[in-house]
Amino acid sequence: MDTQELQKLKNKFDIIGNDAALNHALETAVAVAPTDLTVLVSGESGVGKENIPQIIHQFSRRKNGKYLAVNCGAIPEGTINAELFGHEKGAFTGAIGERKGYFEEANGGTLFLDEIGELPKETQAMLLRVLQSGEYIKVGSSKVEKTDVRIIAATNMNLYTAVQQGRFREDLYYRLNAARITMPSLRDRKEDIYLLFRKFTSDFAQRFGLRKISLSIDAISLLKNYRWPGNIRQLKNVAETVTALESRPASSEADKVELGAAEIARYIPDEKDTLLPQIASPATGGGLGDEDKRVLVKALLDLKGEVDTLSERVKELESGAAPKHLANQADDAEWQEQVEDLSIRKANNDLIEKALEKHVGNVKAAAEELGISERTIYRKLAKKKQQ
Repeated sequence: MDTQELQKLKNKFDIIGNDAALNHALETAVAVAPTDLTVLVSGESGVGKENIPQIIHQFSRRKNGKYLAVNCGAIPEGTINAELFGHEKGAFTGAIGERKGYFEEANGGTLFLDEIGELPKETQAMLLRVLQSGEYIKVGSSKVEKTDVRIIAATNMNLYTAVQQGRFREDLYYRLNAARITMPSLRDRKEDIYLLFRKFTSDFAQRFGLRKISLSIDAISLLKNYRWPGNIRQLKNVAETVTALESRPASSEADKVELGAAEIARYIPDEKDTLLPQIASPATGGGLGDEDKRVLVKALLDLKGEVDTLSERVKELESGAAPKHLANQADDAEWQEQVEDLSIRKANNDLIEKALEKHVGNVKAAAEELGISERTIYRKLAKKKQQ
C-alpha cells in the first residue's frame, strides 16, 4: 500500500499513528483479507487488536456477510459451547428452546474470537473440528451441522507457552497460526503517544464543551518515557482524566490549556495504588456511555474542588495555630496530604466497586477496564474486609 492508501485506511477505522510496526500490521491485514486464511492477532491488552479483524472483514469477499465478535474470556465455561455452537431444547437446565450459536449466525461471514487462550480444552477440540471440516454439533444434539465461517482469533497471552504448559492444544495452535499479525505495544510507538493523547483530549474536550489541552516539551517527554502497561486504553483514560480535571469550559474553539510536566506527572500512575487516571473506557463492548462519563467527570471535578478548598484552608493556617482536630499532625502540609490521600483512596475504591458491579464480579474484566492488575483489586478487597 502507498502512503495515501494507508492513511485512508487509518481514517476509515479511526487509527492514529505512523509507527512502522503498526503500518506493517495494517498492510498485512489488507494483504490476507481476500483469502480465507485463519488469522491469529497477538499483542498486549489495550493495543487495539480489535481493529485488525474488522479491516480483514471489510476487505474480504465476505464483507456483505455478518461480522460477529466474541470475547471468549467473558463467557462462563459451562455455557461457552452452547454460545458458540448452539443448543437443542432441553439440552441442559434452562434450555427452554433451540438456540443458534455464533457459528451458525456468522455463516458466510467472519467470526472474531477474542481471548482465544481462555477457551476450555473441550471447546478447543470442537473449534479444531470446525477449522478442519466446517462441521460442528449443537449441545444436546447428534446431528452434524455445517458452517462456512472465516475465523480470526486474538490473544494477549503467549499461546506457544500455553501449549508447552498443556493449557492449549498444539494442533489448534498451528491451525490458528496460518497467518499471524502482531500489534505493537504503545511503549514501542513512542512517536505516536502524543498524537494519540492529542486525539483523545481533543475528542473529550469537544464532547463536553471544554478547552483543548496542549503539553509543554517536558510534559510530552514524560508521556513518551512512561511504559504504558495498559497501552492505548490506559492512555485514553489518562488523557480524558487530565482534560476533565485540568481544563475549563471553552468560550471559543481557540481556547487551550497548556500543561507542564509537573501537572501531567500527577496523572501518571505509580503502578501501586493510584487508580484515578484509570477511569473506565468505552474501548470495548459494554463500556461507559456519555451520560455515565458526565457523572464521573462531575464526581472528579467535585473531588478536585474539595481538595482545592482544603489546600486554601491550609495556606490560611500557615501563619497561625492549627485547629484542635489537627493538633496531633506534624504540620498543616502533612494534614493536607493525608486528607488528599484519603479522598483519592475513597475514589479508587468507588471506581473498583463500579467496575466489579458492571462486570458482575469478574475481577479480570474489571482490572482490564481500569488498566490495573487483578492483584491490585484483590488487595483492595482484602483491605476492605479487614476494616
